[in-house]
Formats: sequence, C-alpha cells, structure tokens
Amino acid sequence: MTTVKDVIRLLEQWVPTNLAESWDNVGLQLGDKQQQVKKIMITLDVIDKVVDEAIEKNVDLIIAHHPLLFNGLKQIDFQDPKGHVVKKLIQHNISVYTAHTNLDVVSGGVNDMLAEKLQLKDTKVLVTTETEQLMKFIVYVPKTHTDKLIEAIGNAGAGHIGNYSHSTFRSPGTGAFKPLEGTNPYLGRQGEIEEVEEYKVETVMKKKQLSQVLAAAQKVHPYEEMAYDIIPLHNKGEKIGLGRIGKLSEQLKLSEYVEVVKQQLHVPAVRYVGNGDQLIRKVAVLGGSGKGYIKAAQNAGADLYITGDLTFHEAQDAEEAGLNLIDPGHHVEKIMKEGVQAYFIKNIDALPNKVDIVISELSTDPFRYQ
Repeated sequence: MTTVKDVIRLLEQWVPTNLAESWDNVGLQLGDKQQQVKKIMITLDVIDKVVDEAIEKNVDLIIAHHPLLFNGLKQIDFQDPKGHVVKKLIQHNISVYTAHTNLDVVSGGVNDMLAEKLQLKDTKVLVTTETEQLMKFIVYVPKTHTDKLIEAIGNAGAGHIGNYSHSTFRSPGTGAFKPLEGTNPYLGRQGEIEEVEEYKVETVMKKKQLSQVLAAAQKVHPYEEMAYDIIPLHNKGEKIGLGRIGKLSEQLKLSEYVEVVKQQLHVPAVRYVGNGDQLIRKVAVLGGSGKGYIKAAQNAGADLYITGDLTFHEAQDAEEAGLNLIDPGHHVEKIMKEGVQAYFIKNIDALPNKVDIVISELSTDPFRYQ
C-alpha cells in the first residue's frame, strides 16, 4: 500500500522543504500521512472547482504549487471560500501537499522548466540563495559485491559529477572481523577472526541524497553490519536559487520573441516594455512574482527579463534603465504540472504500489483576455 507519507518522501528527494523561503508555507497542508493513495492530482492552485475535479476523479492526494493555507488561520468558517474548500477536502478524505518556492529554486524545478520552454541555453541561477552541501561516502565491501554496490548507489544519485554518473574510486584491501555470539555472519564463524578481500569504494553525493544512498547500499551489501564513513566536504556544490539566466541560440527582435513567449507558454497576450525592434540575446526568467529582482536581472547583463505581477512604476524604472520586460502573468507557473507528473512517472517504482498521476485540466487563472 502506498501512503501519503510514501509520496511525500519520494517528492522531497527532489524538492526538500528546507529549500523553501522562510516566509513560505510548504509541505503537508491538510490530511493524514498514513492515508492510502491510489490517485494523485497535480495542480497550480487548490480552489473550489479544482477540489470538485479531484472528487470527480476519485483523487486521494492533491499536490499543488501555491499553498492552500498561506497565512495562519484563526478560524474556519464554512461559509468563507477558504473554509468551504477545507470542509469539502475533509469530507472527501483528500489530502493536500504544497511544493512552492522549494520547487521554484530546485534544479529541474519551475524556473528550469520555464527556461527550457522559452528556448534558453547555458542557463545559470539568477539569484543564489544557497549552495548544496556535498558529502563523501566511503564504504567497504567484499570484492564479489563491489560492482553491484556501485550500480546501486549510482542509481540512488551518488557519484553524479557534471554530465557523468556512477563516478567512484575503489582501492583493494583486506577486511578483518570476528563474529561474536548472537551474530549470523555472511562469512566466517563465531569467535574466529575472518579475513576477506574487500574494496574501499569512495564517491560524492549531495547531502539531501544521504538517506537514499545509504538505503541503496545496505540493500545490496551482504554483511549484517556495513562499515562506512560519511565526510562533509568544503567543495562547492550546485548553486540553488531564484530565477535563471541564459541565452537564445540566435538574436531575435523583442517583438519576435514576444510571439515566442505567447506561443510557448500558451497565453493569449503579454505585457511588455521596450522597443520591439531591439535585438534580444541574453534573457532572465523568474516564475511567479519576480518584481523584486529586476535589478538582479539588470546586473546580470540581461537584455530582457521575463516575470509576472509587474507594476507600473517598476516597469517605468526598468524602461528608463534600458531593460526590456515581458510579463506573461503569474499563472505561467502552471508549467509545473507536467514537470511534477513527469518526475513521479519516472520514479514510480520507488513507491510501494503504483499510483495514477493525473493533471488538473482546469485553468485557475482569474484573469480573462478580450
């Protein structure tokens, strides 16, 4: 049986909650971690019509990008729109989980999805919020099981360096141990010192991968007690942060790229700032509301900054500074639905039982265009 807890564990291997901004509210917002899950629905927002859709589709767990509960609730009035949604979710035993700013900043998250969709190459983090901690994992394993162990820990994420995976270093040696009373050794006899031809296998992993790498190693290691070391490294890991900045494969006029944005993000119209004939090459993007990072885009040398929820004065200031802007709306974060679904489909075998992963078919954008 797959539970809410199992689903959360799998998702947080990709988007851990500690990556969220301090003001954010992520994680399980409503429900029971022990609840059985047969169907998951992914949505941008948890509003009344989306809950109705989940009920109709017999969904057990909703995974949303925008928090259902953002500010602290002092009371739940069932006549209030938010209270009505909460009541309906409880009545139909539907749990709700949110991945918000942690899904924005993580590698492969919302901002990478947007950058890829908008045809940006050689992307980098626009505003670094932290650098991932790297760990060295050292494990001692019999020669007979070395290849199997290296394959297992590599599949769990260890040894990924640049565009290479399963990167390890092994050195031969002799392991020695004496099984004591009450043991059931794979090799040797109780009370006698046993020597075994072993390999010392070393690899590098991200700190967040520790539990899954250990579990993978222990699953294939033949000994009752696996000997291993974990060492924090000072090497700088991958940068994590808000937004992305990259380049188009060729220069385009601003007016031409506006059409690309509309087509790729499936929006009928966008607001933009700048001269339509100006050539664009270096582009910064930040999903959601990124008005506070206009200066960062400018300092990074962007010709164009794409984000939502821009105000009149911010747009005016950017125009004066010579920075082009495109505002396709906050709702373009809906791109997360396909991305999260793809992650679960790829990793579905990590769950105790397979579950159906569906995407909300409803638009939660409150704005209309005419």
